[in-house]
Amino acid sequence: MKKNLNLIGIIMFAVLCLLGFSASDTAAEPLGKGMTIYFQMGGDPGGAATLPRTNGARDAAAALGVKLVEQYSGWQQELMIKQMKEAMAANPDGIAIMGHPGEGAFNRLVKDAVQRGIVVTTGNTPLPGIQSQYGGQGFGYAGVVLYEGGKITAQEMIAKGGLKKGDKVLVYGLLSQGPRGESTRGMKDTLEAAGMKVEYQEISNEVNRDFTLCAPIITAYMAKNPDLKAIGTQHGGITATLPRVLKNAGKKPGEIIIGGIDLAPATITGLEEGYITAALDQQLYLQGFLPVLQIVLSKKYDFAGLTTNTGAGVVTPKTIGALKPLIKAGIR
Repeated sequence: MKKNLNLIGIIMFAVLCLLGFSASDTAAEPLGKGMTIYFQMGGDPGGAATLPRTNGARDAAAALGVKLVEQYSGWQQELMIKQMKEAMAANPDGIAIMGHPGEGAFNRLVKDAVQRGIVVTTGNTPLPGIQSQYGGQGFGYAGVVLYEGGKITAQEMIAKGGLKKGDKVLVYGLLSQGPRGESTRGMKDTLEAAGMKVEYQEISNEVNRDFTLCAPIITAYMAKNPDLKAIGTQHGGITATLPRVLKNAGKKPGEIIIGGIDLAPATITGLEEGYITAALDQQLYLQGFLPVLQIVLSKKYDFAGLTTNTGAGVVTPKTIGALKPLIKAGIR
């Protein structure tokens, strides 16, 4: 028991030090006091795939004494690049970007920022080439290992949905979008390796921006493919839309297996009703909290960039109930 108490004391002391306090002076300044961080949240304010990330970043900023400037792009890649340029013009201490536009779009901007002494890091979508160049200057990654996320979602679709060799599966994804498409690739490869008859369809730019536009596309596909057994996607908005599409097409829960991502309100309902079999939980709160912490530590102590897997758990109809209070609070 004494050893356990000592361990708890050590952990508490370490946390206090991390947040800029000491055991003898709890009034000391927080570690990031005076710092300003621009943070790309990805979607729209309050959106289901954005709110937990926002809350995580806000909590980290409050704990560390950081001024946080939030940027929302509606997932538009060109706007993410514009926001990066706007952030650099303000010459902050750090910038947390979303990696969706890819390395070609970000490489020169990150180089310029680093040369100015701005710490840059990415979340949700990795930029491995840029990280290999500027990891020593604090460029890290907080997010799921994307390929593995798609893989375990597909595995859960097979295990919980009862899919078998030869079943037709539609994978609706973003393979063309570089690193972001790796989650789709992991899903597609895993289903194919299990013997599924996989047909792939790319999500258009229009649907990526307004996911409700997927409804007529999926409806038409189901009509032309009455032997369809499952739909897999790694797009949160489309995941949330699919249960309504299936209902409108007269499909019953479980008649077509759905594997998706994130925990939007409509996705939660889809899980509870049995329309969605598996949804990847990226633990988005950590994708907000950790980049702020990363930037402060790198700016303060010259730490190199950290690669943190924020988790790749899969939520099913049996496990969604326990998470609902945290989802309602904007944490999960």
